[in-house]
Amino acid sequence: MNKSISASLNEDYTHPVRDVLWGHIYMTEKQALLTESAPFLRLSRIMQLGPVYLVYPGATHTRASHSIGVYHLGRRLLQNLSERGADWLTPEGVKSFLAACLLHDMGHFPYTHSLKELSLSSHETLTGAIILKEPIKSLVGASGADPAFTAAIVDKEMPGNSQELLFYRRLLSGALDPDKLDYLNRDARYCGVPYGAQDVDFILSRLNPDIKNGVNIDSRLIPNVESILFSKYLMYRTVYWHKQVRAATAMVKKALINGLESGKLSGDELYNLDDMSLFNLLEQKIGGSLVESVRESRIFATAAEISPGQVNLKEVQAIKNRAQFEDQLAGKLRAAGFEIGGEDLIIDIPEPVSFETGLYVSDEKVNFSGSSSAFKEETVNAFIKTLYTVRVFISQKFVKSLKTFTDVYSIIQRELEAINGYS
Repeated sequence: MNKSISASLNEDYTHPVRDVLWGHIYMTEKQALLTESAPFLRLSRIMQLGPVYLVYPGATHTRASHSIGVYHLGRRLLQNLSERGADWLTPEGVKSFLAACLLHDMGHFPYTHSLKELSLSSHETLTGAIILKEPIKSLVGASGADPAFTAAIVDKEMPGNSQELLFYRRLLSGALDPDKLDYLNRDARYCGVPYGAQDVDFILSRLNPDIKNGVNIDSRLIPNVESILFSKYLMYRTVYWHKQVRAATAMVKKALINGLESGKLSGDELYNLDDMSLFNLLEQKIGGSLVESVRESRIFATAAEISPGQVNLKEVQAIKNRAQFEDQLAGKLRAAGFEIGGEDLIIDIPEPVSFETGLYVSDEKVNFSGSSSAFKEETVNAFIKTLYTVRVFISQKFVKSLKTFTDVYSIIQRELEAINGYS
C-alpha cells in the first residue's frame, strides 16, 4: 500500500464510537466533529425504518447510527482495495470518500417512502447542497477532504468525470456497497429477524478493485451476492413492505399529498425536518387525523388486495391521481349504503424496487447475471414480482361495520381489478 494512502486510512484514527453492530468504530477527531454538527444530529432524530417500529418494536435505530456504520465499512473497504492494487487512490480522494460515506444521508427526509413519490429534490441532491454550505463545508475541508469532491460522490448529477470520482461513486452505490452491507445487517439486528445478516468480513476481503466498475468479484463471492439478493427480498417481504408498515406509510403519504394539493403545505417546508417536526408540521398545517392515528398506532386495516403475481405494475404505477380513484371508490361504497369518505380510504400501490446485480465475475469472464449463479435475471424479476401487492386500506372505525356489508368487499375488489387493468 502506498505510504500516503496508508497514512490517510490508518493514522490519527483515535476517536472511538461504540456501535451495536460493528463494535468500536474509529474516526479522526476532525471527522468526529462532523457527527456533532447540527445537520448530522438531525439524522439522530430520524428513524432509519420510519413506521416499522409499529410492527417490530426494536426498529428504533436512526439514520445517524446507519451513517456511522457506512463510514466504518467504507473505510474497511478502501483499506482492503488499496492493499489489492487500487493504486489510483489519492489521500484527498480517500478522505472525501469517507466523508461521503458518513454524510451520504444528510439530506434524507423522515418517513422516506412517504415522500419518495412527491415532486421534491432527491436526498442525494439535498445532501450535496448541505455539504457545500456552512458549517459542513468547513468541517469537511478540515477533515482532509475536498467538499466539492465529497458532494459530487454523493450527488451524481453534479459535474465531474475524473476516474477517481467515478470509482468512488460506484463504490458508494452498487451491488456490494457499504450502504447496503450496513443497512441489511443493522435493520435485521434491530428488527430481531435473521434474514439480513451478511458475512461482511469475507465479502470485503475478496473484492477486487476495478477503476471502471468499482469492484469485481470472483466466483467464490457468488454465494455472498446471492445471500444479499435473497436477504433484501426477505427484508422487503417481511419488514420493509409488511402490510401494517405500508398502511402507516400510506397514511402519512396521503396527509402530505392532501396538504400539497390543497395549498396548505409547500414543498419547501418539507426539507430539513426530522420525524417529530414532520408530524408537528402536518398537524399544524392540515389537521392531524391521519398523522395522529399513525402516532397513536391506530393504523388503517386491509379491506381488499390484489395478490402478488397478479399485479399489473405498468397499469397501477401509471396512475397519477390516486386520490381521485379513492374518492370514486368511496362514492360507490356510499351508494351501496356503506358511509365512508375518501379521507378514510387509501389505495396503496408499492413504488418500484430494484435488485442490483451489476457485477463482473472475473474468473468466469461474465457479468453476474450470466455467471454460474442460480440467480439469473428471470429469478430476480420473479422475486420482485412476488413483492407487489396492491391494497385498499380503511380506517379502523369502519372495520366492524365492513363485515356486515357483504357486498362491500366485492365492490372494493372490482375497483381494484379495474385499476389493475383487468377487463
